[in-house]
Amino acid sequence: MEPLASARRVLGATMRSGPVAVRIVEVEAYGGDPAGPWYDPAAHSGRGRTPRNAVMFGPPGMLYVYFSYGMHTCVNVTSGPDGVASAVLLRAGEVIEGHEVARSRRPAARTEADLARGPGNFGSALAITLSDYGTALFDPAAPIRLELGPEITDSAAIGVGPRVGVSLAADRPWRLWLRDSPAVSAYRRSPRAPEVGRSA
Repeated sequence: MEPLASARRVLGATMRSGPVAVRIVEVEAYGGDPAGPWYDPAAHSGRGRTPRNAVMFGPPGMLYVYFSYGMHTCVNVTSGPDGVASAVLLRAGEVIEGHEVARSRRPAARTEADLARGPGNFGSALAITLSDYGTALFDPAAPIRLELGPEITDSAAIGVGPRVGVSLAADRPWRLWLRDSPAVSAYRRSPRAPEVGRSA
């Protein structure tokens, strides 16, 4: 499935880790290297396979975890066929189960909507770490699981716009969010990105 279609399918799904469950309300699609069908210079896989990004090259439904700025654990779901890189970054969610546990992990959160708002906070609320890299998310026995709900067919319910904080392919409209969710994060364009309209 191509990256944007995969991102749309993951939007509204639920991720579970232990007692905490989070409804996914904001995602970003990422492609792969020039050899694949969805070249994306902003993706970690944009320059080819490395030990760090190997899971991005499939199969789909695997957990790709990485550190951002050396402190935040970011959570992705691989989405391409085996051998083809692509993934969906989970940018924000609403905690729907395990609120007390999530609050203990996110003591700085001011409101319920803040618990899993932003990719680093999403990972913290679910206590996902680098050791979870490569987890098969659709395995019923896995400690972290992704549960897909009905696909959202109302296009008016979904916001579409450029990805946050990337300096390459910065205008690509590969960020999706649920318009009615208070947990959606704010858009911030990278100061290193070219002028709007010059970085598709």
